[in-house]
Amino acid sequence: MKGLALILLVGVIWAAGLIAFADRVDRSTPAPLPDKADGLVALTGAGSNERIEAGVELLEAGKAKRMLVSGVNPEASREDIRTVSKAVRKIYDCCVDLGFTAADTVGNARETAEWAAAMRYDSLIVVTADYHMPRAMLELRSTLPAAKLEPYPVATSVINAHYWWRTGRGARLMIMEYSKYLAILGREIVRGMGPKDAAGPAVSPTPSTSKG
Repeated sequence: MKGLALILLVGVIWAAGLIAFADRVDRSTPAPLPDKADGLVALTGAGSNERIEAGVELLEAGKAKRMLVSGVNPEASREDIRTVSKAVRKIYDCCVDLGFTAADTVGNARETAEWAAAMRYDSLIVVTADYHMPRAMLELRSTLPAAKLEPYPVATSVINAHYWWRTGRGARLMIMEYSKYLAILGREIVRGMGPKDAAGPAVSPTPSTSKG
């Protein structure tokens, strides 16, 4: 009986955490305009078009000097991304970099850190989907511990964060994202308990972004 009670307790705690996580996501948008930063990064994924377009709007508003689109499909051309972003060509040609190496959020964080190091940027605006932002910020803060990071979450057509539980797709996505977030949070807690001098450099100083 004690084992069953423990399982039920864990289940209740997990469910309460899921509800709190979903509420946090729901309340994160619409996000207020961020302060000016050195750079801006838009992380690709489900709802990429909306993420990239939101990032370009901030760039055109003068909120950052340059923008990185991280995790671009290698089959996409530079012109493909410009079309998606709806960017003014003059600003796009001069100030938007494309990163093709990232295949997941961990890769996004590494690609962003390398780009920021190459550009000597100390502050970044982070643009991604609302449901993805909590986990993305954990990964970015892990690879860019000294940088000032300001989140700019974007509501996308992929999920309605207010009514996520009403559709199977929405429920699956929110539950999966919450579970991934817990895993990364646990990893960071364990890392924080370890020796402070045990970790090596978070990223390579060699930039891997492409403008092609």
